[in-house]
Amino acid sequence: MDIMIEDVYITSPSDLVAAAKLKMMRCNVGGLPVVDEERLVGIITHRDILLAGGEALGLKVEDLMSKDLMVAEINTPIMEITKIMADKGYQRIPVVEKGNLVGLITQSSLIRALAGLD
Repeated sequence: MDIMIEDVYITSPSDLVAAAKLKMMRCNVGGLPVVDEERLVGIITHRDILLAGGEALGLKVEDLMSKDLMVAEINTPIMEITKIMADKGYQRIPVVEKGNLVGLITQSSLIRALAGLD
């Protein structure tokens, strides 16, 4: 059962919020991990952008991204990740190895895997 998405769409801290929003829309995702030279430094979601209002589009991603992240390691048990998602209401949890992004677990990928659709 493979739950982690390995081919993850990302953005850079120096990208404009408008560019990140466009990428989310084109890729049909609700959020993007923010990566600086392979290192996970934050996450920005469609909700973050909506709550910040229209003037946020001219800001840089680093000005709006969440920096205090809940992450999983490659060997984090799935039940632990599921509990975190349920308890905290997170829709996506980045998977890191030595601080570098290696994948993403989303509510959708978890449900698809548990339903045997992958």
